[in-house]
Amino acid sequence: MHSIKRFIPATFVVLWATGFIGARYAMPWAEPFTFLAVRFVLAAVLFAVLTVILGSKRATREEALHAAGAGILMHGVYLGAVFWAIHRGMPAGLSALIVGLQPLITAVLAGKFLGEAILPRHWAGLAVGLIGVVIVLWPKLGALGGGVTAATLTASLISVLGMAAGTIWQKRFASGGNLVAATMWQYVGGAALMILAALAFETHTVVINGELIFAMAWLVLVLSVGAIFLLMVMIRDGEMSKVASLFYLVPAVTAVIAWALFNEQLNALQIAGMAITTFGVALATARQTKTQVEPTKA
Repeated sequence: MHSIKRFIPATFVVLWATGFIGARYAMPWAEPFTFLAVRFVLAAVLFAVLTVILGSKRATREEALHAAGAGILMHGVYLGAVFWAIHRGMPAGLSALIVGLQPLITAVLAGKFLGEAILPRHWAGLAVGLIGVVIVLWPKLGALGGGVTAATLTASLISVLGMAAGTIWQKRFASGGNLVAATMWQYVGGAALMILAALAFETHTVVINGELIFAMAWLVLVLSVGAIFLLMVMIRDGEMSKVASLFYLVPAVTAVIAWALFNEQLNALQIAGMAITTFGVALATARQTKTQVEPTKA
């Protein structure tokens, strides 16, 4: 089991990076809150079925409420704000750069609310990783366009805070119960917020076609089920600052996928940025090799 867990971080990064595929295909055909509401409802139903098939222990009322709270932040606020900003014209590259602040914000919150010790080596790794992300995304920031407004910038910043706060909430309050049941309640919370947002702000216009169906299937099965479940495992078993640093790798992996599938440009500067990002993440996630000395008893 331990040998399998070693592959979880890399698998998570690759799956999470494929999220742009679904967003790229879906946004022309559905409004963001409506699309996400349907996605989260489908994911909640799938996890409900899994709890029955696997005979998972049901969440207590307190566990369900905490998981739903984490889901409102991690899924509803984070994805809702990102999709809304991109739908309003925010360039995906700039949005990804702002979201790239998440590991640093999470590390600060983890130190304050979880009591995690963030060593100078970890801070250095987080800083180097952010520099690498900027380099990878730099070629995509040339044409910002009219979508960069106070509203879209605010939404992007809210998305970062939502994801950072949600992962901290999950680690502190909702990591003790069954992961399958907890993830189901997360999507119940995320769906509730998106349904309210869709009812309040959208017309619910949806064009059903192959691209939208593919996007929904991909995002529900690969992202909402596969990637999120792996993230829950890492949050439960690891330190939040180290888990959060993995998000630095997402833009680099996304750039490689876009190059392979859509023939998007991938230049030497971006490749150098990927190497810098990888080094930063390695620095931030490296295990402590120094033997800890037990405190002397009085």
